[in-house]
Amino acid sequence: MSVASDQPKEACGVFGVRDPQQPVSHLTYLGLYALQHRGQESAGIAVSDGTKILVDKDMGLVSTIFDEHRLRALPGGMAIGHTRYATTGASAWANAQPVSRSAGNHSFALGHNGNLVNTTDLAGGQPNLGSDSDVIAGLLADTLTSQDDGDLIAAMTGVLPRLQGAYSLVVMDETRLIGARDPHGFRPLFLGRLDTGGWVLASETPALDVVGARLIREIDPAEIVIIDDDGVRSIQFAAPQPRALCSFEFVYIARPDGVLAGTGVHAARRRMGKALAQQAPVDADLVMPIPDSSIPGAQGYAAASGIEYGDGLIKNRYIGRTFIAPTQALRESAVRIKFNPIVDMVAGKRLIVVEDSIVRATTLRGTMGMLRDAGAAEIHLRVLSPPYRWSCFYGLDTGDRSKLIAATMTTEQIRDHLDADSLAYLTLDRLREAISPTPDGLCTACLTGDYPTPQS
Repeated sequence: MSVASDQPKEACGVFGVRDPQQPVSHLTYLGLYALQHRGQESAGIAVSDGTKILVDKDMGLVSTIFDEHRLRALPGGMAIGHTRYATTGASAWANAQPVSRSAGNHSFALGHNGNLVNTTDLAGGQPNLGSDSDVIAGLLADTLTSQDDGDLIAAMTGVLPRLQGAYSLVVMDETRLIGARDPHGFRPLFLGRLDTGGWVLASETPALDVVGARLIREIDPAEIVIIDDDGVRSIQFAAPQPRALCSFEFVYIARPDGVLAGTGVHAARRRMGKALAQQAPVDADLVMPIPDSSIPGAQGYAAASGIEYGDGLIKNRYIGRTFIAPTQALRESAVRIKFNPIVDMVAGKRLIVVEDSIVRATTLRGTMGMLRDAGAAEIHLRVLSPPYRWSCFYGLDTGDRSKLIAATMTTEQIRDHLDADSLAYLTLDRLREAISPTPDGLCTACLTGDYPTPQS
C-alpha cells in the first residue's frame, strides 16, 4: 500500500521520433526521462526498422528499465515511447505501453495519454477488458482487418470520432509516425524538428529540448499528423470542440520549464502566487512552498507581498511521488521520509505555506503537523487553485469523489482539520487570468463540476 498523495496522480507521457540518421531508441529514452514525472508505474519503447516493430516495456522507472544493452536491442529509425500512470486498467505489466497489434499484413504500436469516458460502450459492454488504450488498439486492429487495403490512417479516421474523452496519441506502423489529439485538446501534444531533419512528437516541450528538437507547434484538437519520407502532413478527423486543456497541467502536472498553449508554465505559476497574495494577504515572517510544484507560486506570493521567501521543508529527492508502506504507523512515518522541516527557518516564525492544490490532504496534514512540531508560531495555508471538489475523468486519477476533502468539508472545516491558522484558495477567475492567454480554453471540471463531455 502506498502513502496517499495530496495531488492528483499524473497523466501519462508520450513520445515519438522519426529520424533514420540517429539511434532513435536512445532519443526516446531521453524523451521519456524528461516525461518521467507524468507516470512512474511503467515505461516502454517500440521501434521500427522499416519492416518490423519491436516492443520492450516493463514496470518501473525509465532509468531502471532501460540500459545500453536493452536500447541497442531496439534498432531502427522510428520509435514511440510511453510512461504510464494507471487511470483505466490495473497497474500491471499487461497494461504497460506502447500496446501493439498485428492486423492483416501490417503491425502497429500505440501510446496513449488521457482517459476515455465511453470505454465500456466501445468494448461492447464488456467490463475489465484491460486499459482504454487496449480498447483503442483493438478497434483499430478490427477496422484494419475489415478493410480491403488495411490502411492505418483510414482506420484512425474511422475509429477516433467514436472515442469520447481525452486522448493524445502517438502511433506508428512500419514506416509512418502518427500523432493525434482529441477534439477538445484535453491533454497536450507537440511537434518538434531535429537539426538532422527528423521529427519528434511529445507530451511536453522539455522532452523536445532534451533531444535537441526545435518546437514547431502544438498538434491541434481533432488533428492527425502523419510523418513519413515525404515530411509532415495533417488531416482533421472531426470538428474541433470548445478547447478544454486541463487546468491542472498548469497547476501541478507539467514541468515548470515547459510551454503550454503559448504560456510558460513557470510564469503562470508565479502569477498564481502573485494573485493569491493580492487576494488573501496576511502579516507573516516567511513565505515557503511545499516542494516542488508550489515553488514558483510561493516565489510569486513573496514578490507580491514583500515578505521574505525561504525553504522551510526539505524534500527527499529519491522517494518519487509515492512511497510503499505496509502499515499505518509506517505510512505516518513516511511523511517524514518525503519531507523534513528546517527548524532554524520555521521555529518561532509566522509562516505562509503555499501549496498548489489540496485533493485528499493526507500527506498535507502530516506536513502541517511537522511544522507545528518544529515550532512554527502561525501557519497560514495558501492554495494556488480553487477547491478540488469533483473527480477527473480525463486522465488524472483522483479517485471517488467521496475521497476529495473539499467535496465533504467546508473551507473552515478543512482549515481546522489541517490545524492551520488561516486557509485561502485562489479563486477560479484569478486562476484563469494567471494562465492567460488561454483562460477560456481550459477544462475546470474538477473545480466546477462542469464536464466538457457527457459522462457515461
